[in-house]
Amino acid sequence: MDFRQFLKTQLLLMLLIASGSVLPISAEEEAADAPPAKEEAADESAKDEPEKKAEAEKKQEIDPDDEVALEAAEAAAVARPVSPDPIQVYGWREKIFIEGKKDSLNAKLDTGAYTSSIHAEEQELFERDGKKWVRFITTDPRDEKSPRVKMEAPLVRIARIKEPGGKSESREVVRLTFIIGERKLRGEFTLNNRSNMLAPVLIGRTTIRELGWIDPSRTNLADDKVMR
Repeated sequence: MDFRQFLKTQLLLMLLIASGSVLPISAEEEAADAPPAKEEAADESAKDEPEKKAEAEKKQEIDPDDEVALEAAEAAAVARPVSPDPIQVYGWREKIFIEGKKDSLNAKLDTGAYTSSIHAEEQELFERDGKKWVRFITTDPRDEKSPRVKMEAPLVRIARIKEPGGKSESREVVRLTFIIGERKLRGEFTLNNRSNMLAPVLIGRTTIRELGWIDPSRTNLADDKVMR
């Protein structure tokens, strides 16, 4: 289009606007006609907010001392991907050394248990520097020659544990340091009477997940450093 044609076109457009045949579009009208993509996105986000809030509140509602609820939440959680890095394998039973006790204790590594447990007798709550502690005696009740050792540990919490019969029982939970093979770990243990159990110590999933893999067909692999 040359300059003369351009002038003619502009003049014709001005005449049409003046006659009312064509109306200029204002900025407000242009914005109103624009597709509401951002508004729709905002609406979708607003719809998702209550669901996210409800999910967050549901997680907060789980009592950290209620191991039955914690276990149910763990079962519903998405499994973590398997690491390609080498992982040490342990037997279903291992010897461990609890810090403060010279002799080793047999420990059963049980993936079916949530929290670790240790045989404890004569439990006594007391305060030290304004914090609650537990004094107790640990031994292997199935071994008459096992020494009875008095131990003290800070109280972490009072947990509600579900018994095989379906009833819940409250137990003190303490944090203990122990050695298995060449690994030194610190974990939470419930204080329990394990005189009717095969081992005075039970290592549960909360500790096993930091430890490695379990071979249910073998025992005492910690010192062999078997890797998978």
